[in-house]
Amino acid sequence: MTRVLTPFRAAIASRPSTLHARKCLITNTSMRLNSSAAAAAKPAFSAVQPITNFEETIANRPDFDHSSKPIEITKSPDPSWSYGDGVRTGQSPTDKIHREIDPYSPDRSVGQNYRLLISGIAPRPVGFISTVSGDGGVKNLAPFSYFQVVDHDPPMFIVSFSSRFGSAKDTYQNLKDTGECVINTVSENMIEAVNASSIDAPYGVSEWDITGLTEAATTTVKPSRVRESVLSIEGQVVDIKEFVSHKPGMSNYGMVLIKATRFWVQEDAANEDFSHIEFDKLRPIGQLGGMSYGRISSTFELPRTRWTDEQPKSKLLTKLENEKAS
Repeated sequence: MTRVLTPFRAAIASRPSTLHARKCLITNTSMRLNSSAAAAAKPAFSAVQPITNFEETIANRPDFDHSSKPIEITKSPDPSWSYGDGVRTGQSPTDKIHREIDPYSPDRSVGQNYRLLISGIAPRPVGFISTVSGDGGVKNLAPFSYFQVVDHDPPMFIVSFSSRFGSAKDTYQNLKDTGECVINTVSENMIEAVNASSIDAPYGVSEWDITGLTEAATTTVKPSRVRESVLSIEGQVVDIKEFVSHKPGMSNYGMVLIKATRFWVQEDAANEDFSHIEFDKLRPIGQLGGMSYGRISSTFELPRTRWTDEQPKSKLLTKLENEKAS
């Protein structure tokens, strides 16, 4: 169920027209919960995984490899694969049994859906987002894995804010109040600081101070960018959609569409015309299930193919084309 969203406050309308920013639609609805609904929602779901003897758990694990070995480029998993072959390596997925799940079943918790999705849709890029409060007095910095680039012309990004107990996240509220942010990439050498920014600090305490990361100037938005990030994107909100949680007492789920207004790229990480960032310099971190993160140590390449090039070489593609023509 979508909620009707009211126009941005007058300050947003005064932005320079050269940015071609569409007027954003935002909600004007506060997300206050009555006491009975809040009481019902509080035990329903927590995104924070319980930690028991974590230091003891990791004590015997290998140290992180800081050698910065070049990222290895290997062959693809099945270089001799041909059209129509399906899956030939490892166990065949057709031998496995699948369980049907209704995510809205009365006995299905929000937490179960959350844990299933973050462990099954992985890895996910981490959007490290900088915002400021509506009055400009509080700076916020927080990581989000419900995040993705969705187009390049114009450069567009999407970030989502889950339903939760209590009020909306500070980042979400700031985006609604100001319509501005900076999206920063996350590399291996900064992951502890990024993770620390997710702590439930009291309102008014800045994650910049908690993390020790460095603020750097921006040109089209008020929030600072993270100096340590290889790539930072200044952005303005284009649209916001809200959906009501199917569990009573939870805040609304929000989905924010952001248009880039400036890129900041670390010079030694990019090629000459700044059209490509080297993986060995970016060293990206991906969010996995639970508390897990992943790094990239090897890659492989697969070219995109064209029918006109491939059909003459493939009996199957030729057969399919002939059948279509007949």
